[in-house]
Amino acid sequence: MADKVKITQVGSTIGRKFDQQDTLKALGLNKMNRSKVVEDTPSIRGMIRKVQHLLLIEPVK
Repeated sequence: MADKVKITQVGSTIGRKFDQQDTLKALGLNKMNRSKVVEDTPSIRGMIRKVQHLLLIEPVK
Protein backbone atom coordinates (compact mmCIF):
# COMPACT_ATOMS: atom_id res chain seq x y z
CA MET A 1 0.00 0.00 0.00
CA ALA A 2 1.30 3.46 -0.88
CA ASP A 3 1.98 6.18 1.65
CA LYS A 4 -0.21 8.57 -0.33
CA VAL A 5 -3.26 8.22 -2.56
CA LYS A 6 -4.67 10.51 -5.22
CA ILE A 7 -8.43 10.93 -5.01
CA THR A 8 -10.50 12.54 -7.75
CA GLN A 9 -14.17 13.41 -7.39
CA VAL A 10 -16.05 11.97 -10.36
CA GLY A 11 -19.59 11.99 -8.95
CA SER A 12 -21.83 14.89 -8.04
CA THR A 13 -22.99 15.70 -4.51
CA ILE A 14 -26.41 16.82 -5.74
CA GLY A 15 -29.05 14.73 -4.01
CA ARG A 16 -26.55 13.03 -1.68
CA LYS A 17 -26.91 12.87 2.08
CA PHE A 18 -25.37 15.73 4.04
CA ASP A 19 -22.87 13.43 5.75
CA GLN A 20 -21.50 12.38 2.35
CA GLN A 21 -21.22 16.03 1.29
CA ASP A 22 -19.42 16.84 4.55
CA THR A 23 -17.04 13.90 4.05
CA LEU A 24 -16.04 15.17 0.61
CA LYS A 25 -15.42 18.64 2.06
CA ALA A 26 -13.26 17.08 4.78
CA LEU A 27 -11.24 15.31 2.08
CA GLY A 28 -10.70 18.66 0.36
CA LEU A 29 -13.01 18.00 -2.57
CA ASN A 30 -16.02 20.14 -3.39
CA LYS A 31 -16.35 20.19 -7.18
CA MET A 32 -16.36 17.61 -9.95
CA ASN A 33 -13.01 16.48 -11.40
CA ARG A 34 -10.93 18.03 -8.61
CA SER A 35 -8.03 15.93 -7.37
CA LYS A 36 -6.14 15.84 -4.11
CA VAL A 37 -3.18 13.81 -2.88
CA VAL A 38 -3.74 12.72 0.73
CA GLU A 39 -1.88 10.59 3.28
CA ASP A 40 -2.97 6.96 3.41
CA THR A 41 -4.11 6.65 7.02
CA PRO A 42 -6.92 4.57 8.51
CA SER A 43 -9.07 7.64 9.12
CA ILE A 44 -8.68 8.82 5.52
CA ARG A 45 -9.40 5.28 4.29
CA GLY A 46 -12.65 5.33 6.29
CA MET A 47 -13.70 8.62 4.71
CA ILE A 48 -12.82 7.32 1.25
CA ARG A 49 -14.83 4.15 1.85
CA LYS A 50 -17.88 6.21 2.82
CA VAL A 51 -17.94 8.06 -0.52
CA GLN A 52 -16.08 5.58 -2.74
CA HIS A 53 -18.91 5.61 -5.28
CA LEU A 54 -18.13 9.30 -5.96
CA LEU A 55 -14.33 8.97 -6.16
CA LEU A 56 -11.57 7.63 -8.37
CA ILE A 57 -8.71 6.36 -6.18
CA GLU A 58 -5.13 5.94 -7.46
CA PRO A 59 -1.98 5.07 -5.49
CA VAL A 60 0.87 7.58 -5.68
CA LYS A 61 4.43 6.31 -5.89
